[in-house]
Formats: sequence, C-alpha cells, structure tokens
Amino acid sequence: MGELVRLPRRDGTVFDYTIKGEFLYADSGVPSRSRIPYAAVHVVADPLADTSPVSPAVIDWERTLAFRRHIWSYGLGVAEAMDTAQRGMGLDWSAARELIKRSVAEAKAVGGRIVCGAQTDQLEPGSARSLRDVEAAYEEQCGFVEEQGGQVVIMASRELARIARGPDDYARVYDRVLSQLSRPALIHWLGDMFDPALAGYWGHGDLDHAMDACLEIIVSHQEKVEGLKLSLLDQGREIAMRRRLPQGVHMFTGDDFDYPTTIAGDGERYSDALLGAFDLIAPAASAALIALDAGDAKKFDAILKPTVPVSRHAFGAPTFYYKTGIVFIAYLNGHQDHFRMVGGLESGRSAVHLAELFVLADGAGLLRDAELAVDRIRHVMAVAGVSAS
Repeated sequence: MGELVRLPRRDGTVFDYTIKGEFLYADSGVPSRSRIPYAAVHVVADPLADTSPVSPAVIDWERTLAFRRHIWSYGLGVAEAMDTAQRGMGLDWSAARELIKRSVAEAKAVGGRIVCGAQTDQLEPGSARSLRDVEAAYEEQCGFVEEQGGQVVIMASRELARIARGPDDYARVYDRVLSQLSRPALIHWLGDMFDPALAGYWGHGDLDHAMDACLEIIVSHQEKVEGLKLSLLDQGREIAMRRRLPQGVHMFTGDDFDYPTTIAGDGERYSDALLGAFDLIAPAASAALIALDAGDAKKFDAILKPTVPVSRHAFGAPTFYYKTGIVFIAYLNGHQDHFRMVGGLESGRSAVHLAELFVLADGAGLLRDAELAVDRIRHVMAVAGVSAS
C-alpha cells in the first residue's frame, strides 16, 4: 500500500490520501518527427538571495539550466524567457538577457532546439510615448536574441496594447520588427486570461476582428513568420485560425486545456506545440509524440488523456498564476530543492489548489519518486498548518 499524506479539502477539512507513486514514463526520449514541440519552461529562483517581491530576479543558474537539459533529454525543444519564465511577473529584461544568453549557449552545447521570447519589458510601465518607443524596444530584444544565435518569438507587448489606437498601429510595429529579422520568427498571441494588460490586442476587443488583424500581419510577412503561438485557451478559435494560416506557416498550440486534440489534428491540419503544460508533463508529452510518430493515435491519446486534468487545474482561473503549479511539480520531482519563486510567486496558489494538483499528478503517473514527493508536500502543507498526522 502506498504512503499516506494528509491534505486539505476545499471545505476546510483534511483527509488522508494514499499515494499511488507509480511513474509511468521513460527516463528520456527522442525528438519528434511528426510535430515541432516546445516546452515553455520556468526559472529556478535562488532561495538564499536577499530579495523581496519587487527586487530584481536572482536565478539559480545551475538548476535552471539543468531543467532545460531535462527537457531536451526528452526530445522536446525549449521556449525560453516566455511567460512561463515569469516575464512580466518578476523576471525583468536584465535577468531575461542573461537567461537567453546562457540557455542558447547550453542548447548549442547539447544540440537542443530553442526559441527565445522578445518583447518590450525593458520599458517602464506607462513610459512609451510613441510607437517608435515600442519598435525600438522590440528591436533591441530581437537583435539580442539573434546575436546569441537564437530564434525569436515575438511576444505581445503591454506597452503596445496600452498606446495603440487600432490595428494599423499593430501592423506598423510588427512590419518594422519582422522586416529586420534574419530568420523567421514565431508570433505569440497571449490572451488576457494569461495577462489582463493585453486585453484588446491587435486593436480589437472582439476576437473575430482581432484574428483578422493578426492574420493580415502574418499574410503580409509570411516569409518572416514560421508560426503563430495562440494562447487563448479556446480550441475552436485555434482550429479556425489554423485553417486560415498561409501555406508553410505553423500553428503552435498554446491551448493548455485541450492540447491532445489540437496536436492530433483533424486529418487535414494539426498544431505543433509551444506549451507551459509541457514543463509539467514532459515525460508524458515525449512518450505520446513517440507514439504519434509510429502512427498510433490511440496510444497518443491514451498517454495524454490523464495529463489533461493536471494541466487544466494548473492553468485554471486566475490563469495568471499557473506558474506556481508548474514550479510546485518541479519541486516535488526533485528538479529544485525548494518551493520558492521569483517575486514570491509561490504564494500565488492556495494549499488546497496545490494539494489537488499533487493528487492529479500522482494519478497521471507524473511523480518520479513517491517518497520524495510525499516528504516535500508534507513540508508545504505544514507551512499551511496541515499536520502530518
């Protein structure tokens, strides 16, 4: 019988949970032949740094890079310095620069695939006075990524969302930024469920019109766009947008609620993947993609199906705080020795939420070492006042 761990319920009571403790996946994998999969990865904070929630980020570089090697070992690509790495939630441009530099060098050393987020977060909130300010900020970050040898992901800009008067302003900025790139980029459309400051992106509050505006930019610059990462948590909109993309432009699913369906496709089109969820479920994602490469769609679905509740819970509202669950699972699985986050974001989810995530991850066979996971969740629950017995 598995070990017991005491956990809280939503009604304020506690119960004893018997852990299954069965890790269901291999210790490594191989790159997918049929899909392009990226895991958007988290950073490991230095737990001994003397910081506060408003301090510049201090990163444990050894553990952070080790986690990227873990992702590459499963045949997945790394999407670096994106929202999963807490861009705009504690990771400033100075730290992101160093993160990109070190991770691209590490990717070259191990032969791993990597893309890197570029946005405008070196601008102080509210400081951009013109579109040219936004363009210059994008140019600086894109230039840095390409100087390091990385491929750019053009992330959504809070400052552009704040000052743009309509879709023509977005078209102007993206035209200038894309035209200067030396290799095709990914465009990331991050919905306001992930970041409320991005409401009305592409110059429209109506998503149908926003999709039209985004598509016009892609069509006008398709030689500079490898793909679109759509993070709206809306499977129907992703499928509709995927059908409209120009030939050769990939859809990278950002749907952490329904990724098995979007990746599997509809027989005519499918989505590649750039998912924060893959940070959580890398071993399962790798196994599923290997099955898909072998033409076994049923096995692909059977492997991923138990992971969907894990991801839906981690990315549940308020979605802004999904990073907390991702780091929590990394802590349980021994990828870091503490449950501390940049900006103090470990407080972003309740003990009840984390307890439910633990149970779901155990049910999906994602806990690598049951004894370690139980010991660590007991420590976390004790901080919340839940005794071990």
